[in-house]
Amino acid sequence: MGEGRSLAETPTWSVATVTTAMVAVCFLVERSIYRFGKWLKKTKRKAMLAALEKIREELMLLGLISLMLSQTARWISEICVPSSLFSSRFYVCSESDLEDLFAGGDSGPMSASNRSAAVETAKELLGLSANHCPEGYEPFVPFEGLEQLHRFLFILGITHVAYSFVTVVLSMTKIYSWRKWESQAYPMSSEDLQARRNRMMKRQSTFVFHHASHPWSKNKILIWMLCFFRQFKGSIAKSDYMALRLGFITNHKLPLSYNFHKYMVRSMEDEFHGSVGISWPLWVYAIMCIFVNIHGLNIYFWLSFVPAILVVLVGTKLEHVIAQLALEVVGATDPCVGTQLKPRDDLFWFGKPEILLWLIQFISFQNAFEMATFIWSLWDLSSQSCFMKNHFMVATRLVSGLLVQFWCSYSTLPLNVIISQMGSKFKKSLIAESVRESLHSWCKRVKEKSKRDPVLSRLGTTTTSTCSLESTVDETDETNTIGSGTLSRCSSRASLEELAADISDVQENKTPHL
Repeated sequence: MGEGRSLAETPTWSVATVTTAMVAVCFLVERSIYRFGKWLKKTKRKAMLAALEKIREELMLLGLISLMLSQTARWISEICVPSSLFSSRFYVCSESDLEDLFAGGDSGPMSASNRSAAVETAKELLGLSANHCPEGYEPFVPFEGLEQLHRFLFILGITHVAYSFVTVVLSMTKIYSWRKWESQAYPMSSEDLQARRNRMMKRQSTFVFHHASHPWSKNKILIWMLCFFRQFKGSIAKSDYMALRLGFITNHKLPLSYNFHKYMVRSMEDEFHGSVGISWPLWVYAIMCIFVNIHGLNIYFWLSFVPAILVVLVGTKLEHVIAQLALEVVGATDPCVGTQLKPRDDLFWFGKPEILLWLIQFISFQNAFEMATFIWSLWDLSSQSCFMKNHFMVATRLVSGLLVQFWCSYSTLPLNVIISQMGSKFKKSLIAESVRESLHSWCKRVKEKSKRDPVLSRLGTTTTSTCSLESTVDETDETNTIGSGTLSRCSSRASLEELAADISDVQENKTPHL
């Protein structure tokens, strides 16, 4: 491989042109991210703003990897190790694939000398050659191989960010379609208490009928098969939304006018903040995939079915949680208890609702990994290489990945957003960000005044509780712990209104409403 001309032998206009193009593209991307972040800050979408910061961190990590590979590639390629450590068994492509790559798919006979030359030439094309080591030694990783690895990691990061963005757009589209149900769920001012109860009972009866009337729902095994088929009918129905909303509000003692839909949107934004970026377990998984990708195993082909299996498994479990809640209402004997769902962590695997979200994040990463491998193969390798040789496998992987990603984004993830609220805990997004900020600023002022005015000392316990809403609330204990303080289990609508009244007494011109 020739070294080419140095910078001193290159015309200045060509160097200036390349520099201008690179700076312009980077500046455009940086300004776009800055403007988008400014808009998120203006609209007070802190979770989305934090997710954007994680995207910046991932781009910075990719930039650091790119810088390290570009600066150390030649040094690494000059590290020589004994040839006995290398075996064609661990090559991505077999020697017959390398021959086909050199011959351009020509199946004509080749002599032994031509076959050897073909293999060496194909190795050079794939970055497996360029040997500068003495006889009996080979480079640890060839220079061209490091360049190809450099490009693959960059494509993987960009593809994962793009997939995460598309996932949130599709999920938000589905969740916002439920907003009309939220407005219908508010109690009318003209209704008396009995009319409200009758309407709630009617909604919950429809919910129970849809999920507990089938004969299979009475069998512990057949109910899983029933839930498997139910997930393909759609993410959620109106009666399901109304019943789950009522169960959440009743379980956490919130007013019936609470906006459950906005809470779900804020929860979705928080979850997106946690899912953006490639975490270290996903990097470990990607490295393991690269390690076991040897010819003959077709590991990428078999891994392409993992997201499809997981998305069906997660969807079945989410439908099973709904069915369990409905069956518990049917099995209750007390009419007062039977009209209320029983959300709790025991409904989920290992008592952890977040496990389902982790699986969904893994599904998105695996699909992004499949697409990144395909794009890299088209960009860096020949269409006749072993990566693209079997067109049926390539088409199966792509179609499966795209369909699974769409279904997971538009159906499974929105369903998980609402079903995950059926655990024992609620999230900090239960209260709007603006109210939380007002409470924090109010707490600080009350603390300062209470040190000087003993009349305000009675608000000390409430101040400690409301100053920290950054952690979720565990309702399995006798008291609900919020940060460093506690709220009694009887902190119902009345106690919340009392807290708002206390705030209004202290804060004359600025009253946050819960």
